Amino acid sequence: MAALAPLKQVVIPAIARHSATVILVHGLGDTANGLKPLADLFRADPALSHVKWVLPSSPVRAVTANLGIEMPSWFDIISFGFTDNEDESGMLTAARSINQLITTEVDQGLDPSRIVLGGFSQGGTMSLLTGLTGERKLGGLVVLSGWLPLRHKFKAMAGPHATSTPIFWGHGTIDPLVKLEMSKESERFITEELGVPGQTDKSGIPKGLDYRLYEGLGHSTNYQELEDTKAWLIRALPPVDTPAST
Repeated sequence: MAALAPLKQVVIPAIARHSATVILVHGLGDTANGLKPLADLFRADPALSHVKWVLPSSPVRAVTANLGIEMPSWFDIISFGFTDNEDESGMLTAARSINQLITTEVDQGLDPSRIVLGGFSQGGTMSLLTGLTGERKLGGLVVLSGWLPLRHKFKAMAGPHATSTPIFWGHGTIDPLVKLEMSKESERFITEELGVPGQTDKSGIPKGLDYRLYEGLGHSTNYQELEDTKAWLIRALPPVDTPAST
């Protein structure tokens, strides 16, 4: 298998002693710099001062659904229905590239349980594909306005820790791009087909799928969703010198 070129990335160091890393993956047409304000917002909370933020940028490619215009994209999108003629090869290549970022953190001494992978839209989709098919159990996944790809074969692709990896999933009820029905079908597949339990206890280390809908929100984020995401990250990645309640 051919070696992959390393992804360009923005790295924001931890304010305090580094003991956890969040990898944030951008959406279609964006770059790492588009997620930097979000990382800076989360980083400013003292409860996340021990977290390093890694923001990769995707390659530039022609996107079929956008009339073949070249733009940053983790994989080709054939149509904005997202389920027909998926770019499986492009998705798997992107997952390998993102997994290299995880490997780098592990090689530097970080346990995979201290790494959260997340993203917006296409980035959330790549986080699900990378995190749920890998061999390592991460500290969790964050999916904002994303969808589960390759559903026709995802169950066979799922890794050994797919059912036990915590997931925070936020989605707007009026998202015109990744429609609510698509999100709910993805949530149903993850819980019923993959067997990921729904999260009922919202204290302590997250377990299972924490799926939240935000009324009146489109293909974007809002204050409440970001506050919920931050609170989930604080629970998923507590400082190592602070015993976590379970």
